[in-house]
Amino acid sequence: MPSTPTTIRTLESNRKKRHPAICTACKASTSVPFLPSPDRPVYCVPCHRARRISQPAAARSFVNEPVTDDESRDDTANASDSVFPGIALKATTRQAIARMDITTPTPIQEKTIPHLLRGRDLIGQARTGSGKTLSFAVPMVEKCDSSVRRVQALVLVPTRELAIQVAEVTEALASSRRLRVMLLYGGRSLKPEYAALRSGAQIVIGTPGRTLDHVRQGTLDLRSVRFMVLDEADEMLDRGFAHDVEAILGETPSERQTALMSATMPNWVANTAAKHLKEPVTVEVDPDLQTLPTVEHLVYTVQKSDKIEVLRDLLNDRCGARAIVFAKTKHGVKKLAKQLDGMGYPVGALQGNLSQNARERVMKAFRSGDAPILVATNVAARGLDVEDIGRVINFDLPDTELLFTHRVGRTGRMGRSGEAVTLITPDEERKWREIERGLGLRFKRRPWKINRQKTQSQASYA
Repeated sequence: MPSTPTTIRTLESNRKKRHPAICTACKASTSVPFLPSPDRPVYCVPCHRARRISQPAAARSFVNEPVTDDESRDDTANASDSVFPGIALKATTRQAIARMDITTPTPIQEKTIPHLLRGRDLIGQARTGSGKTLSFAVPMVEKCDSSVRRVQALVLVPTRELAIQVAEVTEALASSRRLRVMLLYGGRSLKPEYAALRSGAQIVIGTPGRTLDHVRQGTLDLRSVRFMVLDEADEMLDRGFAHDVEAILGETPSERQTALMSATMPNWVANTAAKHLKEPVTVEVDPDLQTLPTVEHLVYTVQKSDKIEVLRDLLNDRCGARAIVFAKTKHGVKKLAKQLDGMGYPVGALQGNLSQNARERVMKAFRSGDAPILVATNVAARGLDVEDIGRVINFDLPDTELLFTHRVGRTGRMGRSGEAVTLITPDEERKWREIERGLGLRFKRRPWKINRQKTQSQASYA
């Protein structure tokens, strides 16, 4: 039944109604906005304030005197005083970081955040797993205004998986500032995105194709963007994405602040970026493989006919840890995953032809440990953020040293140890030498010896 003016006035009156009571502490007469009950202490305003000063919110009885949101935030603020010391951040941002159980910035965060807070354009290079997302998400959230219901920040990423992961980190920071984060990527209906964009979002994180679709349809207005990030910039400015990225950049104000972030930054990227950034500061942290002491490289020469048997030995020896097996093509991934599944291994397959729902199911099984072996194309070398991957196996060699770096970066993340195993067949010798030259490294290599007499090994479940 629709509310009448009389009904509305009655509701408002009930909300404003106060009830007489006696203060439990000083026994003075007072009034409260709820019906007093014998099992609930009541305090007048002066006594209530005195209790707040003398007693921490966490020490109070939840039943007798509920902790207010403001008090909870005060306690969190006290606990977050030591978060990112030396970096000028709002209290709400420090509290959000504290809730992530993070107190000390990583090297890329420590060097990048102050520059971005000062409004500098930036080129940031650090290895995968070094905390690059937080290094741009923190200043991005700091610079957005929740009272302005327009898109103020835009992050472009090359894959759906990376978009989801960047959004999760950003939302954890943005929620405390009452900022709305919108996620745009293909493989799903546009309708929910239309509705969410109409309701207002200050931060948009998306893949280039879907983001450009919204721009062209008029459902995404980028004229108020003042903070722009190209994550995995080397791929974002490559030929596959360059046209869409250029078109999107053209829809943003020229006075915006721009950051390029990546684990690898070829010279051509810096040259291309020169026309989009204004006097950028460059931050490099552990850009080379030789600076990754947490990753052990094992390189083996194998015969092509022995590769599947070698792979089985490597998977049996993984001690229950998660492992990613990289194959070169979509067809190769499907074929290899089918073979391993037939042998009894708990395996999932990730490749570009999967629907978004299927990709999410594969990743959920991988993260949960239901399918701790993931066979993937290079799509998983970009933005797959799972911290406890014990081993990466290059079943097929990648085409370039940059892809090799991104693949290897899936293990040994955030200081954890990991192994990167690379299998080289005789017909891949030339390609491997090119990869080593590109990296400026020479890896110790050994032949893999197959024991022809041993019994067929069994899959290990952990």
